Amino acid sequence: MQNFDVVIAGGAVMGSSLAFWLTRMQPGLRVLVVERDPSFAQAATALSVASIRMQFSTPTNVAISRFGIDFIRNFADRIGQPEAGSLGLIENGYLFLSRTAAGAATLREMAAMQRDLGAVTQVLDAAGVQALFPWLQVHDVVAASYGARDEGWFDNMGLLNGFRMAARAQGARFVTDEVTGLQLKGGRVVSVDLAGAGRVACGVLANAAGTRASRLAAWAGIALPVEPRKRTVFVIDAPNARHPEAPLLIDQGYYLRPERGHWITATVPVDDGPCDVDDFEPDLHLFEDSIWPELYNRAPGFDAVKVVRHWVGQYDYNVFDQNALLGPLPAVPNLYFMNGFSGHGLQQSPAIGRGLAEHILTGDWQSLDLSDLSVTRLLDGRRVLESEVV
Repeated sequence: MQNFDVVIAGGAVMGSSLAFWLTRMQPGLRVLVVERDPSFAQAATALSVASIRMQFSTPTNVAISRFGIDFIRNFADRIGQPEAGSLGLIENGYLFLSRTAAGAATLREMAAMQRDLGAVTQVLDAAGVQALFPWLQVHDVVAASYGARDEGWFDNMGLLNGFRMAARAQGARFVTDEVTGLQLKGGRVVSVDLAGAGRVACGVLANAAGTRASRLAAWAGIALPVEPRKRTVFVIDAPNARHPEAPLLIDQGYYLRPERGHWITATVPVDDGPCDVDDFEPDLHLFEDSIWPELYNRAPGFDAVKVVRHWVGQYDYNVFDQNALLGPLPAVPNLYFMNGFSGHGLQQSPAIGRGLAEHILTGDWQSLDLSDLSVTRLLDGRRVLESEVV
């Protein structure tokens, strides 16, 4: 039987980041990354809108993003692979709009916290929004928060491929296979079953299985509150609205950002709920029923719009509090979780991979204190609610 120090179930951006950091921190560590579909056709990594922001409602998430933006901006240097090149970061910022006085107060409170952690978030009134983005209608805007830098979008697959390249160069082994079960002895994972290669022994098992994370947890007798949630993303052409300098706009019920002469937009369905892990059928009615009326209300240039493409992705949605579930549980101390990112996993992968690697190797959080996101909060019902889930 083959024996590995760490087996990582899932080889998309979380699993690959963890493999990179583990093999960087401890050369010679035997790391196996198991990925069922190396094309990543249905992986959240590949189907992400690939954005990063400082505008979160919890300090831990802001700190994660502060590390992430530097890592993404200087990616080739950070992974030690000059051939990885640039991730093409476009720092147009995020613009959150609020239509209520209570929402405006929340934006001001969060912006102050974000600035304390190094962000440059500013709060604007309607006139300030109009001055920066005159193509927007602001008649119903009470306030907005805007990050003029350190927020934007980047090459998602470049991030993934760079992690994989660097991890391989450092000795990590990647295989096309699927974890189908695990064995426990004395409350610890001692081996996992692979569909193709059979049983392999491991010192640590890391759950980076995305929307399939709950199934793996259940094999260890753990109920993980993570489920797949479907998101239909639309690429639209609006000939009367060409604004390549636009930020990523978060408005009532939808988001929008420019993309190479077009726009990307999506919404959260009113009846949002769990879907089958293999359900990638688009909800095409959402654009005309939900997005377009709101979009036209916000910017009259979207009077003529054509959907030119669409795709469907899935969030690994944490129904407990919409925040990451990280680290081990006392019942199975060598089963590590990195799950439940609820739509912001890609941007958090540099810091989360580093944090999990440090915890696996030292037994605690090191560079960043990620204890607020520890999976152990499920045991005492302590919620760390993230209000800014996009």
